[in-house]
Amino acid sequence: MARIQPIEIDQADGKTKSMLQNVSDSLGMVPNLMSTLAHSPAALEAYLVFGKALGGGSLTAKLREQIALTAANVNTCEYCASAHTALGKKFGIDANELQKNLHATSRDPKVEAALRFAKAVVVRQGWVTDEELEHVREAGYSDGEINEIIATTSISIFTNYFNHVAGTEVDFPIVEVGEPNTA
Repeated sequence: MARIQPIEIDQADGKTKSMLQNVSDSLGMVPNLMSTLAHSPAALEAYLVFGKALGGGSLTAKLREQIALTAANVNTCEYCASAHTALGKKFGIDANELQKNLHATSRDPKVEAALRFAKAVVVRQGWVTDEELEHVREAGYSDGEINEIIATTSISIFTNYFNHVAGTEVDFPIVEVGEPNTA
């Protein structure tokens, strides 16, 4: 159950309404994550700008979705697992691969190296080992690409935590994740 209710486009005004309308025009819908973030135009804008900036980086849209899936599973965010599975399918990632990506694995060894690194970033709260960093480099990622893996993981952590607090209602086909670790 939503603990923070989403804002409908027609309830918004000014910059918030414009941002939500742009999202609707781009995606054909306004996901509940974004309409809930819209209570703070600054938070919504930060999310949108961060995502747009990463879209201009060197990591593919597919890999960014795969990283987001890994973070969603580690952080037990059903909303993000569901949203990024749906988006991953739009980018042509098959269902079997998407399921693997939730668990930081892939049929592609280079993708798997990125996912394992992203998982380590989440699990270790950024304190990855020298070996984990060297492994992702050995897989062929440059320091710039590693920075983008970290950035993509970071925006995923933000949305995972936001959805936990807000209780964002899933508006995509549901992908279940494990029980949250609230200890």
